[in-house]
Amino acid sequence: MSTRPNKKSSEELGQAPMGRLLLKMALPASIGILVMSVNFIVDTIFIGRFVGSLGIAAITVVLPISFLISSIGMAIGIGGSSVVSRALGKGNRKKAEDTFGVMACMTILLAVTIVILGSFAQHPILQLFGGKGDIEAPAGVYFNILLTGIPCLAWAMMSNNVMRAQGSPRPAMLVMLTSALTNIVLDTVFIAGFGWGLEGAAWATTISYYLAAAYTFWFFFLGPTELRLHWKTLTLRWKIVKEISSIGFVTLARQGTISVLSIVLNNSLFHHGGELAVAVYGVINRVMMFANFPVLGITQGFLPIAGYNYGAEKWKRVKESITTSVKGGTAVAVVIFAGIMIFPKALVGLFSQDANLLSATSPALVTAFLATPLITTQLVGSAYFQAIGKSIPALLLTLTKQGFFLIPLILVLPAFMGLQGIWWSFPIADVMAATVTLLYLRREIIKRLNPLLKEAQGTELPEMQAAG
Repeated sequence: MSTRPNKKSSEELGQAPMGRLLLKMALPASIGILVMSVNFIVDTIFIGRFVGSLGIAAITVVLPISFLISSIGMAIGIGGSSVVSRALGKGNRKKAEDTFGVMACMTILLAVTIVILGSFAQHPILQLFGGKGDIEAPAGVYFNILLTGIPCLAWAMMSNNVMRAQGSPRPAMLVMLTSALTNIVLDTVFIAGFGWGLEGAAWATTISYYLAAAYTFWFFFLGPTELRLHWKTLTLRWKIVKEISSIGFVTLARQGTISVLSIVLNNSLFHHGGELAVAVYGVINRVMMFANFPVLGITQGFLPIAGYNYGAEKWKRVKESITTSVKGGTAVAVVIFAGIMIFPKALVGLFSQDANLLSATSPALVTAFLATPLITTQLVGSAYFQAIGKSIPALLLTLTKQGFFLIPLILVLPAFMGLQGIWWSFPIADVMAATVTLLYLRREIIKRLNPLLKEAQGTELPEMQAAG
């Protein structure tokens, strides 16, 4: 196979019709997220049926911890890909490749360091995230095995974002497909076939991370990529580190906030409803991962488009990317909302036949998803400011739902409504976050993008007259 870089992939971000381009970028991302979501659902189904509700509670405690650690790769990936997209938009290929090399170094160093530190503090970490009572022992088993694969997950997350930034959505999709499909196959072998239970689930997930990382190594060293990893670029350039960190910190802060949310949520669930309530949320969380995949895919597809065109100063296309993404994502979210409202019991029945779990989860699921049509506005709005390199508004909007609204609501509402207060916290937080984001995004379009667009159109007119 030829290893010649494909120079057309990034240029298409600034030229192709917006609807078709967004579909091209979003569809592979959506498929990848869908398969990853199915992966988590299958994991939960196997554990629910072969281990029980206590196993579901255990992975509900551990997964936020593993995602917090691996979010280093995601943060570096999103922060660096913002720099890469804008550099490619300006035609600065050297900076794009130098940035990629810095991203690789940062991911390896930080992920390995944090995993080592995490291995020495297992007990207090599990306790902090809600691994209490009968949940602690199985959570410890799952955590110990999963920890060894976290650096590979961090690397895969970082690489996945670079692939999208250079306009290569299909290889980015294959990273997620490799991990998810491997996990599903190995779940069948290890849990259903060998009867390894929770240990089998942990090993299936860990091996899937190894293979996803292996694919990205091949792609960037030997594959048909526009940006290539070179040994000479694998170094820390502090100016680029600072630029990556300023945007990547937004993602890390979001993942950190999600982890704090998990701590507050799991402990509140345990306090108001015991192990069963934690298991109920485990099912709801998996449905959220699955149900939101098209909207998340649109957001992932939107990021490189907005970043590239902003770097190229194509203001009309920047504005068009926002409106197209919000409208398309909202339409999809309405369909998802309708499906969940109509078939809640069928969805819950996929995970377990435990009568107590089924009766408790269905009404909680409906309540938690009441504001689903509004999530696109919040996701695209915060993603826009990350794409253009504005870290402060990106950080504030990213933290709006979980940090500013959901965590306080979970702490306050149960005092008046008990366990129901936790489930109602989700739609209330969605409404509040979407409102704030819409106001902020509208202000950005009116105060900044529209004047830039008028200025650009004003300079084009004399040029056209001179040419005439």
